[in-house]
Amino acid sequence: MQAPPPFLAADNLACRRGERLLFKRLSFRLEAGAACHVTGANGAGKTTLIRALAGLTTPYAGEVRREGGLALLEERSGLDPDLPLGKALAFWFGLDGAQEPDGIMAALRLTDLAEVPVRYLSTGQKKRAALARMVSQRAPVWLLDEPLSGLDTASQGLVSALVQDHCAGGGIALIASHQPLDLPAMTSFAIEDHAPAEEEA
Repeated sequence: MQAPPPFLAADNLACRRGERLLFKRLSFRLEAGAACHVTGANGAGKTTLIRALAGLTTPYAGEVRREGGLALLEERSGLDPDLPLGKALAFWFGLDGAQEPDGIMAALRLTDLAEVPVRYLSTGQKKRAALARMVSQRAPVWLLDEPLSGLDTASQGLVSALVQDHCAGGGIALIASHQPLDLPAMTSFAIEDHAPAEEEA
């Protein structure tokens, strides 16, 4: 039986951080093949939105609906800092049933780092390692929180290419970033456009 096509939707979503209302009345729906860029200054609520969409926090109001598995890229990579990168990723590749793990490592320029302990990797190298783990999950819905942070220009282009290929294959990607992305046919919205009035915040 064929799996139903993926989608990701938010209906009148509102989220708080502590006692502060960050945004409200946020609605969207992404179908298979769609990419959406959520922009906003640091602290505006991009990460809170990503975590609500991932089911890690409960929205203050509204509803999140999704069809299809989800992969999340955030600040915490989940990689054991004491293991060499190759072994740390192999643990997750095994759990995820990754196809062609060596190909994933090569695509993200990680092969030469396989023997380096995770704790000694640069910020950009750790980000590419986290991307490798996300790709290995083969989830149709991707949530990426500041995926370009700490990456050089070449690696930023690599992220854009990964997302483009994912969406071309029928996947969905929602990217929260204050940095621009080079993706054709990508929609976008600013989180500040859904900020409450000052007296509500």
